[in-house]
Amino acid sequence: MPEIINSTSNPRIKSIIKLQSGSRVRRDQNLFVIEGYREISRAMQAGILIKELYICPDLDKLGRGDELLAAGQSIQVFEVGTAAFARIAYREGSDGLIALAEPRMLRLSDLKLKSNPLILILESVEKPGNLGAIMRTADAAGVDAVIVCDPLTDIYNPNAIRSGVGCIFTSQVVTCSTAEAIIWLRNNDIRAFAAALTDTAVTYHQVDFRGPSAIVMGTEAIGLSSEWLGKSDSQVIIPMKGIADSLNVSTSAAILVFEAVRQREAGRG
Repeated sequence: MPEIINSTSNPRIKSIIKLQSGSRVRRDQNLFVIEGYREISRAMQAGILIKELYICPDLDKLGRGDELLAAGQSIQVFEVGTAAFARIAYREGSDGLIALAEPRMLRLSDLKLKSNPLILILESVEKPGNLGAIMRTADAAGVDAVIVCDPLTDIYNPNAIRSGVGCIFTSQVVTCSTAEAIIWLRNNDIRAFAAALTDTAVTYHQVDFRGPSAIVMGTEAIGLSSEWLGKSDSQVIIPMKGIADSLNVSTSAAILVFEAVRQREAGRG
């Protein structure tokens, strides 16, 4: 029988709240929080180790918790009352399922690439919602890997997982420094295309993405660092025809990535 938790002040409830709110706590405990059947199941399918599963029977109307437990992993299970679960539910309309899992931290040397890879690189991403949206794009486009350089947000931030509907588990994701990423690209003969508002930038549909390519995105506030601007093979721009001078970084990433996919599928620029 699973342990039953009804008190909102239960130590496990308090621990989950701390894991949700603090990247340092996640690092120290080597755990992160996943909420929702879809996200948890995608994590399990990707081989993420689920340590604990919290089920609120009043919300899990479809019995999805039992489906997760039938998947084969050995998971410690807790049954949580409605009031206690409301304390740890991160989103509205929760389906009554929350899991604690061990993060998978890949290194650049762990990446498995196709012969003609397409890589998406994010420098100093700071908004977890943007990170999650970009991970959805990476999954949809079949990007080989996402490299997050000098991150200002934890890739296992609950909001990144939620906004990415679990797509952070379906792609190879690495965190490293900008310097490490640049060296890795050179060693693997991958050209770097930096999205930047500079005088030398070329309109994105004039760039040839058909070879091994990395699309590099900076922050909305300051763009890419001088290190990326100086070491990229080409700088790319999305022309603005209205009064706005830029797009949300997740929107820009989607435009550039799917232009690369279009070129590769068409066999021409």
